[in-house]
Amino acid sequence: MQAIRHYLLAVQFFTRIPVTGRLADWVGFSPTMLRASSAHFPGVGWLVATVAALTYAALHLGLGAHPFGAAVAAVGCTIATVLLTGGFHEDGLADVADGLGGSYDRERALDIMKDSRIGAFGAMALVLGLLAKCCLLALLGTHSLGAAVAALVGGHVLSRWWPLWLVRCLPHVGDTAQSKSKPLADQISNAALAAAGLWCLAPLGLVWQMQSVLFVAMAVLCSALAAGHMARRLAQRLQGFTGDGLGAVQQLGEAGFYLGAALALGPLAQGSRW
Repeated sequence: MQAIRHYLLAVQFFTRIPVTGRLADWVGFSPTMLRASSAHFPGVGWLVATVAALTYAALHLGLGAHPFGAAVAAVGCTIATVLLTGGFHEDGLADVADGLGGSYDRERALDIMKDSRIGAFGAMALVLGLLAKCCLLALLGTHSLGAAVAALVGGHVLSRWWPLWLVRCLPHVGDTAQSKSKPLADQISNAALAAAGLWCLAPLGLVWQMQSVLFVAMAVLCSALAAGHMARRLAQRLQGFTGDGLGAVQQLGEAGFYLGAALALGPLAQGSRW
């Protein structure tokens, strides 16, 4: 029952799914509970992936062989996930881009990231990030509906595991009094990290069954490289992580998964010429 409470707290924190009334009273809240709920962050990805996959499949099948069917499905499922999560991670990506792009000074970059207004760098990152995900999902959909659905399932779950490694490896920086991610800053236990990893096994196994070993391997590799690049930038520029940084790592990890999946189905992977 305690694990269920922690999972529901993670759902409440990272989605717009209402956990209110008596249910919220039963779940409760404390910094210790939020820290424990980190083990279930990839489990929240199960919910997001389910909504994304169902939306994509409904639009893809509904539009049939229309030339823009896959593109419409990609945009539609992206809208669905943004509505479900409130754009929580996308907002983090925009803030990090504004901060790192707006100043080379560490303290000034942190101040910019706390500003609720979006700047030029944030707008560019947000537009390009959403465009990249939509284009890659559309590309996968032109190959097959199964490829796009598999990428959505694996991408949404695995990308929510990478931020936990950031918390594990780097200190929390910024305004700790105002940060929603501060309860995570006291480190994530090995048990929580392992439990979060277990949430990823079933989706990745499903992706393997739906596609191939190469599909999974390429997708996981590109996701890890993309998330690792963002983590490295945060370590170099900020010497730590913020809540916005965790969102940016998730977004790059998700897009990286789609890219790897697309590469696994591309001409080079199939042994043909460009």
